[in-house]
Amino acid sequence: MVSGNAHKVLGRVLVAERNPLVMAALRGLFENKPGFSIVDTAQSSAELFQKLATVEADCLLLSWQLDDADAPDVLTEIGRLGFDPRVVLFADKNDPAVLQETIRLGVNGLCYQFEDPEILFATLTAVIKGRICIPYTMLSKISNTPFQQLTSRETELLGMLSHGWSNIQIASRTGISENTVKYHLKNLYDKLEVRNRAMAVALYARERRRKVG
Repeated sequence: MVSGNAHKVLGRVLVAERNPLVMAALRGLFENKPGFSIVDTAQSSAELFQKLATVEADCLLLSWQLDDADAPDVLTEIGRLGFDPRVVLFADKNDPAVLQETIRLGVNGLCYQFEDPEILFATLTAVIKGRICIPYTMLSKISNTPFQQLTSRETELLGMLSHGWSNIQIASRTGISENTVKYHLKNLYDKLEVRNRAMAVALYARERRRKVG
């Protein structure tokens, strides 16, 4: 099981990454970094959950997208299953929405795939030692609008609502059940402080006009 104990040997990392090229590059970096090692890997969330239960590691390096799920859904399920690893999100794009999601989900660190490798290892070191490591330059880009409280899934569903899609259509498009759609929409309405989809769409349209203006 992934350990959150900062006193264990530094540098044992479980990597969840779907791209073989990125994974090969990471293996090369870790092989040349004394004190660090990749103890195991996973390409899908199902594989990751299995590894979390069996692999001893000091940190989980999690890419934004696995074969079968995005990081927000993976992290939610990790919490539901009762795992509590220290997590560094390994993002592939410099997007304030990703940072907002990172903070909302409570991950310990964030590093971008296009950054200098030393930043990756510095982030892993800080997180393994029990610190939070988020790029300071990105923090100023976060706005405090209600829309920044939405998860990536809720934002996706809001866009579908704005196009007049029904719950059944949304469920078919996203591959989730209609009950799960309703669950996400309820959370979406609560965060936007609206009572129904018409109010949510109206607020969404106003926000888009504000950004354009």
